[in-house]
Amino acid sequence: MEAAHLVGTGGAIGAILRYFVGQLLVSDRFPKATFAVNVIGTFVLGLLIFAGADNDMLLLIGVGACGAFTTFSSFSVETVELWDDGARVQAVVYASLTFFTCVLGVGLAAALVFAVGAVW
Repeated sequence: MEAAHLVGTGGAIGAILRYFVGQLLVSDRFPKATFAVNVIGTFVLGLLIFAGADNDMLLLIGVGACGAFTTFSSFSVETVELWDDGARVQAVVYASLTFFTCVLGVGLAAALVFAVGAVW
């Protein structure tokens, strides 16, 4: 398959999954859906990288699906909106929690791959 087809197919899958998570985790106070997709997507991308996924798998799932599933732009806007709405502690907690949880997700992915010995 051509690279653009892999990325496009993965992107369609990731966008649909992102939509469903957004519908499932609706929240007025804390951006749960964005938080969830960023942590899950980071973990999945970490699994791919540490397991040595081949280029086609990285294009399909890493660039395509994870790229469309995760959202740094929504995270950034939601953080600023919380800040502007006067929820400054919540904005700092959200930004910090997202950063540390995503880093933890990558670390857990690496630990899982190394423990299981999974390599593609």
